[in-house]
Amino acid sequence: MNGGLVRIREAMNQLNPSERKVAEYILTDPKQTVELSVSQLAEYSGASQAAIVRLCKSLGLKGFPDLKLKIAGDLQETVASQGKQGYQEIQPHDSITTIIENVSANNIQSIRDTVKILDASKVEEAVEALDQAARIYFFGVGASNLIAQDAQQKFLRINKTCFAFFDPHVQLTTAVTLTPRDVAVGISYSGETREVIATLRSAKEQGATTISITKYGTTSLHAHSDIPLCISSTENEIRSGAMASRITQLNVIDILYLGVASRNYDKSVEYLDRSRAAIKDLSR
Repeated sequence: MNGGLVRIREAMNQLNPSERKVAEYILTDPKQTVELSVSQLAEYSGASQAAIVRLCKSLGLKGFPDLKLKIAGDLQETVASQGKQGYQEIQPHDSITTIIENVSANNIQSIRDTVKILDASKVEEAVEALDQAARIYFFGVGASNLIAQDAQQKFLRINKTCFAFFDPHVQLTTAVTLTPRDVAVGISYSGETREVIATLRSAKEQGATTISITKYGTTSLHAHSDIPLCISSTENEIRSGAMASRITQLNVIDILYLGVASRNYDKSVEYLDRSRAAIKDLSR
């Protein structure tokens, strides 16, 4: 059980000042934190015990013992890995070898961090909704639309009726035609993309089940989703192309796709065999 430090880092910008004071102390000395009581942490961090309770609630945890347990798991993982920790930013004149190592390490770290905070019960709900959906719509703009296109391609191959449109206006006009039998998936790392928020809000108003794939924490897109799925990826200033977050979004799509395919295993294999055969025929 781990993911305490990831949750704190991801939620830092959304915490109130007293909660942030506690969070900053924990990140500064996580090893010491797991040995403290609530009253001791309040004293050392300069915050109140109530702030610690609120912090745990903001992180979606049961209480301080739950947070300490997750932090202890993070510390054990760090010792076991003995590798480069944290996200590595690109630097002037980096060698190709360094770029290869840092980009790959960042992508791997993003997936590992996402696994720590991805709620399995929410994933189960999402898979159930997608499996039962009459139609599935994937919404996203910019880099997130590439994720939507990938999702459409995957789900089409197992005979799920699904759509992903490039034009944000088409996405919005489509959303108002959805029904309670449909599922809308909004994809945005920031969770604040206006077009995706408006589209998911419209889909929800029509009674469709809404799923969001966005960064951990409370976001506008999260507020309009029935089933929020959270990813982790620290996007640094230079990596403005949403590099590592793209990998984590694709990973979540793969999880959902295989979750649905697994529920209909025999049929899914049949459809995949057909699609492979059809594509193979084109290469002859």
